[in-house]
Amino acid sequence: MQIRRRRPNPAVAVSTMRYQVAIPDAQPNNILEEIVWHKEEEVDQMREKLSLQELQRQALEAPLPLDFVTALRQGKTKPALIAEVKKASPSKGILREDFEPVEIALKYQKGGASCLSVLTDEKFFSGSFENLARVRAKVDLPLLCKDFVIYPYQMYMARVRGADAVLLIAAILSDQDLQYFVKIAKTLKMVALIEVHTLAELDRVLAIDSVSLVGINNRNLEDFSVNVQTTCELLAARVKELQQRNIVVVSESGLQTPDDLTLIEQAGASAVLIGESLVTQLDPEIAIANLFGKSSTPA
Repeated sequence: MQIRRRRPNPAVAVSTMRYQVAIPDAQPNNILEEIVWHKEEEVDQMREKLSLQELQRQALEAPLPLDFVTALRQGKTKPALIAEVKKASPSKGILREDFEPVEIALKYQKGGASCLSVLTDEKFFSGSFENLARVRAKVDLPLLCKDFVIYPYQMYMARVRGADAVLLIAAILSDQDLQYFVKIAKTLKMVALIEVHTLAELDRVLAIDSVSLVGINNRNLEDFSVNVQTTCELLAARVKELQQRNIVVVSESGLQTPDDLTLIEQAGASAVLIGESLVTQLDPEIAIANLFGKSSTPA
């Protein structure tokens, strides 16, 4: 998948006049590209309010991160659960009208989640870094900052707001960026969950040093269609190497039934990231128990 990082600029200046020129590909090719284009503008605005230098200073003063990977390896459920605090999505709209991130996070913790994922993208997922900070203040579980990271600035912001792990999406980052961002995460004592959707993306990630956590997204980020078999197919091709390198594999998206969990666990995934099928239920704690059955061990 080819994702253009910056929106083409059709504005042309002539003397004191500016006018718009119709140019090819001035519109995003898919929803992921639209998100990335907006994220470029969003990060620019964030930098105007708080400098990277100040963020770096705050990161040095932040409490040490929790061990996200160990929490998954010692999972309270089988497979280990990363439960997602998520209000909305581009494909489904608002998932929960009475959305209260801290209340949901506490329900997840009580229900047996090993880690939590908190959406911080505002425009497309109705999340925020403020939600991340609020959840961090109330729960003891390791937290993943779930966003579309395209600059180190966002990683420092995640650390300052309480994240222990950060999502990196292979589809929107070059090999050089992935390698560099993994090093930044390590410097911040965080872990990077590197997300892939295709075998080509997985092979790119396996070429990177110091990878400990890989997410296989069953959702195609171009059209948001979901196929749980994606995890099975990618693991069938590379499970031996992943196991030899002791990389924790997380299956993401579309997991709604106990049979889904059995399927991906048998394929070789040791953890799952689940949001919609939990947050849309009246009681997320009970939803975890129903999904994991007797394998759930509430904290």
